[in-house]
Amino acid sequence: MVTFTSSLPEKTIELLNEMAKKMKAPKNEIINRALIHYLEAIERQQYINSFKKLAGDQELLDLAEEGMADYYTQLENYEKK
Repeated sequence: MVTFTSSLPEKTIELLNEMAKKMKAPKNEIINRALIHYLEAIERQQYINSFKKLAGDQELLDLAEEGMADYYTQLENYEKK
């Protein structure tokens, strides 16, 4: 485990202290869970944004359609066997 030191606003510390008491959990555990949750949310949003960006890429859409046509042909050939 690595030690990390940071400054937080007083109100944030007060909320953290209250939550630690309610949860009967160490403050560092609450901070760790919150940070992991936040970083995962950012990653999900970046993933979503990349798909939105690619949705308007006509070359990529054409490539996907071509791939789907090939896949459909393979399925038809498989069913004929």
